Amino acid sequence: MTKRVEVVAAIVIDSQQRILMAQRASWQHQGSKWEFPGGKIEANESHLQALTRELKEEVGLHINAQACKLFKAVHHDYSDKQVSLYFYLVNDFRGIAKGLEGQPLTWVDVQNLPQLTIPDANQIIVDTLLETWPLSSLKNESCQ
Repeated sequence: MTKRVEVVAAIVIDSQQRILMAQRASWQHQGSKWEFPGGKIEANESHLQALTRELKEEVGLHINAQACKLFKAVHHDYSDKQVSLYFYLVNDFRGIAKGLEGQPLTWVDVQNLPQLTIPDANQIIVDTLLETWPLSSLKNESCQ
């Protein structure tokens, strides 16, 4: 039976309209590829709770829940697992992003995202960002 994993990920946008990307460890599934920061949703945890926890634990950012919005849900089948990823736009946060788990981080202009090697499940997000950038205002949106 194929394992199913539920994940939240953040499209963190800074004041210069760059997007935060994190590099997976070489030993991880889809190792050494660049991804949107986030992680697995734990039992009895909402998407917003998971997103808030993961960004604090992994990259040291504190998000404003009132300023994020579900961008896209993606369901992807890898040969060894199925993943459901929920990508949220985040443009209101406190803190300076740093790889608290030792992972490299980089801020990338949207047009440069295709230069990164990313997991297959993230490709549709990159494609959609390229098609829709610049995004309309994120203000007064709430996470759901």
